[in-house]
Amino acid sequence: MTRTKPKKLQAGDSTIALNKKARHEYFIEENYEAGLALEGWEVKSLRAGRAQLTEGYVVLREAQAWLLGAHISPLLSASTHVSADPTRTRKLLLHRRELDRLVGAVERKGYTLVPLALYWKRGKAKLDIGLAKGKKQHDKRADQKERDWQRQKSRLMKIR
Repeated sequence: MTRTKPKKLQAGDSTIALNKKARHEYFIEENYEAGLALEGWEVKSLRAGRAQLTEGYVVLREAQAWLLGAHISPLLSASTHVSADPTRTRKLLLHRRELDRLVGAVERKGYTLVPLALYWKRGKAKLDIGLAKGKKQHDKRADQKERDWQRQKSRLMKIR
C-alpha cells in the first residue's frame, strides 16, 4: 500500500501556507527569505499542510527575528511526551546583514514585518517575509477598484 500526500502538496507544489490578507493590508516594499527553527512535530505538521499565517507577525528582539502568532496545528499522532504549542514563538534564521537592514527599517523608518508565505525549498521550510507599510482605507478601496476593472476588462476581451 502506498502513502499519498495530502491534496494541498500534490503536483510538485511547494507552498505550505499563504497570507493573502497581508497584501491587502500592507504595501510590500521588499521580500526576504528566512529559515525557521522548528521542532520535529512542527515539521510533520507542515508536511501535512497544517499551518496558518494570517494572524502571524514578525518581531525583532535583541537583533534576532521571531515569528509570533503563526498557527501550526499538531497532528493527532503527535507524541504524548512532547507538549505541542501551536502558536509558540519561532526563531527566524537570517543573515546578520539582513537583520541589521531590517532593524534599521523597522525602528527608524516605521516599517513592519509580515509573513507572506511558508514553503519548502530543498527539503527545508522557508518563510517569505515582507518589509511593509500599512495601507489606509482609501488605498484598499483603490486596489479593489483596480482589481474589479482588470477582471471586467478580461471578461470583455474574452467575449470579443
